[in-house]
Amino acid sequence: MDPLAERWRRAVSSLKELRLRVAYVRSELLRDDLPSIARALDDLCRDAEQASPVARDVLGAAVPVLADPALSERVEQLRELAASGALLSLSRLLRRKPRRHEAQSTSPAPDERHVAASGAGRALTLGERRALARRPTRAAFDALLRDPHPLVIRNLLGNPRLTEDDVVRLAARRPAIPEVVTEIARHPEWPQRSRVRMAIVQNPGAPPEIAVPMVRLLLRPELMQLVAAPDVPAVVRAAARELLERRPPVPHKPGGALEQ
Repeated sequence: MDPLAERWRRAVSSLKELRLRVAYVRSELLRDDLPSIARALDDLCRDAEQASPVARDVLGAAVPVLADPALSERVEQLRELAASGALLSLSRLLRRKPRRHEAQSTSPAPDERHVAASGAGRALTLGERRALARRPTRAAFDALLRDPHPLVIRNLLGNPRLTEDDVVRLAARRPAIPEVVTEIARHPEWPQRSRVRMAIVQNPGAPPEIAVPMVRLLLRPELMQLVAAPDVPAVVRAAARELLERRPPVPHKPGGALEQ
């Protein structure tokens, strides 16, 4: 067992608040010794593939950190270390589309018609929408949930009036705006909700580098649902299928029921 991974297991288990868990894991992933971080993540990924709840909790705190665009260079370094060091479980966590597809894929242009408007019908500026997202009335939520700008969504996700149903609507929106999906994924709390995760991984417009790590957090019935979804990108569906194959056999509960 990797000593750094074991330290992460103990620390995350002792922290009950999701924000504290994510903050701790973020500080650990920013340590100088990147090879040690890669080995620890590989150890945790391997245990999570075997349905370890503690390893899954640590990965649950790591996924929002890995989704942060500010850390994309570090994530790429981890991806390279996983490939060069034969860290297969970590490679599966950080799997992405082949580069030849990236130049062909384009994000849909944000539709500015969906921004909130003033009572006189004037489209609100970005600054006005960001301020409104911090203190919206319930009537303003529908317009804000359709806003294409990630900074508006970032403020909205931190609003205490926002509900899980609202975030599921955001995550399931099609065509997806990748930057908006990324904002949801990097939030310390919302990606921990099963319905939010499923809305992201089942959205064909969700960036694979966001969706694939989330697949590692799914339960068996969710993985089966994902494998059967016809419009999910192949790389995401393959990750779900592979994880299903690596999960240990399902024990039977008394009475014949299957465990999850």
